[in-house]
Amino acid sequence: METIRVMVVDDHEMVRRGICSYLETEDDLEVVGEANSGRSAIALARKVQPDVILMDLIMADGTGVEASTAIKQEFPQIQIIILTSYIDENLVFPALESGALSYLLKTSSAEEIVQAIRLAVKQEAVIEPKVATKMLAKMRVGSEHLPHHDLTERELEVLILIGEGKTNQEIADELFIGIKTVKTHVSNILGKLGVEDRTRAAIYAHRNKLV
Repeated sequence: METIRVMVVDDHEMVRRGICSYLETEDDLEVVGEANSGRSAIALARKVQPDVILMDLIMADGTGVEASTAIKQEFPQIQIIILTSYIDENLVFPALESGALSYLLKTSSAEEIVQAIRLAVKQEAVIEPKVATKMLAKMRVGSEHLPHHDLTERELEVLILIGEGKTNQEIADELFIGIKTVKTHVSNILGKLGVEDRTRAAIYAHRNKLV
């Protein structure tokens, strides 16, 4: 079993320690660092280079958006999960645009957070349902149909299922194809759409009313 190296960023010590304590009970997770501010998070990421970062959004020295942007620019392979109490759309969109893969609320269960970490290393996003609802509502306002960048019929089917929040395995099961074939389709879709990850592909699907 390959160990997932996790870094936790939160300016509330009790919250941070509680998260770390739970993560340390999981055999496949290793907490490699804690930071209490955006600035210290950037410095620590350089030092420990974790696989996944749980990033608080609002901290005393700024937002997790600024830290996430800096970290993703320097270390694009690090996956960032926003873990916050806020669902304000003015924070959600900048957070995802910063390069964060997933967006969870602190009301999420410990199991949900752990599952999001495991999915993050597979580059599979998890978006809190309340946040997704806000995202879709905003994207549907003034949305325009855009060309689908020469996607094949099968790639379009996969894109629609990505927009519905399906995992690679769920897409494989629904379309009766292999998981490796799904991954190939996803890679082709991201390349043709010119987007970095599944979250942006899902946003594209909703913006263009494919879902």
